[in-house]
Amino acid sequence: MNIKQGWKLLSNHAHVLLCLAKDPNMRLRDIADQVGITQRAIQRIITELEQASLLSHQREGRRNFYQIHPEQTLQHPLEQNYTVGHLLDAVANSDSVCFTRPTPDKGKIDLAFSKGAGMRAK
Repeated sequence: MNIKQGWKLLSNHAHVLLCLAKDPNMRLRDIADQVGITQRAIQRIITELEQASLLSHQREGRRNFYQIHPEQTLQHPLEQNYTVGHLLDAVANSDSVCFTRPTPDKGKIDLAFSKGAGMRAK
């Protein structure tokens, strides 16, 4: 994918989350192509997202399956009243991923997918 140089409204971290929200099994190479940065930069971002508890992964054979934690609050003081789910809800393609608000009985955010993206909810 040819990414135009210049400023972007969303960070590369947000772009990685968007890619993984659409396809939790996406390969690093494919994420790098979508975001327009190197695979090494994607590895660093994924490590940072995991350290911030916004993302986790599980090894399945030779592939990684990534799980986004939509209930986690965003890190910046201007964003601290919002969750990862709010961000993805606002900018993700509604045909592929949809996050809903926490339910009183579960206390967690439910995940729903209209095109079988297959993210696991715990």
